[in-house]
Amino acid sequence: MTTSAATVQIPRSLFVYALLYGGLCVLAGVLGTKIASLGTWPLLGPLAVESGIFAFLLLVVISSAVAELFGRDTANRLVRFGFVPLIVSMILLVTVIHAIPPAPFWTDQDAFARLLGQGARMQFAGLISYGTSQTLNVAVFSRMAGSAGGEGGRLLWLRAWVASLLSQVVDTLIFITISFAGTGVPIVEIMTGQIVSKLILSTIMVPPLIYVFVALARRLDAK
Repeated sequence: MTTSAATVQIPRSLFVYALLYGGLCVLAGVLGTKIASLGTWPLLGPLAVESGIFAFLLLVVISSAVAELFGRDTANRLVRFGFVPLIVSMILLVTVIHAIPPAPFWTDQDAFARLLGQGARMQFAGLISYGTSQTLNVAVFSRMAGSAGGEGGRLLWLRAWVASLLSQVVDTLIFITISFAGTGVPIVEIMTGQIVSKLILSTIMVPPLIYVFVALARRLDAK
């Protein structure tokens, strides 16, 4: 006796974006070890931001594009699945740094551990801030689409931009608070600089990129 199962097919663009999303979840943590200069701005002075924001803004754009094309539920599932590569990468990093000894001739163990070996507190902060901010991004983006009458593509840049701004503020507040509260680190000053820098990058990157990712998805699915 043979049994048959229904073949589940997903759009090509969703498959590609899911792969890219998972990779960027891991890459954001790695890039975050470098503090990048954004130059000196009028009235604001010199600004700096952790480099993981560049990968994180792409995560925001991808989740918004998926919400635009496939709905809020699909975008939320994408965000939840993002925990898988995040947690696996954390476990692997801890294992490689602390459990597997370096080769005798390799002399970069201390630098490797210093750059990639986040403490448990910061890892926990990253998981909480990621899940909360990305879910908020999808919720705000989708809610604004409903307020606009549910017309796909209407005010796309504005919805993506506002959702990104709010999610970046929440991400920074959660991550900095959990990571540094009670340690004596000036968290208000850190938050202020990070939020201003992230809002500037969101304004520059998100509005054009959301159109790029939506158009690319439609092109992939049209083939």
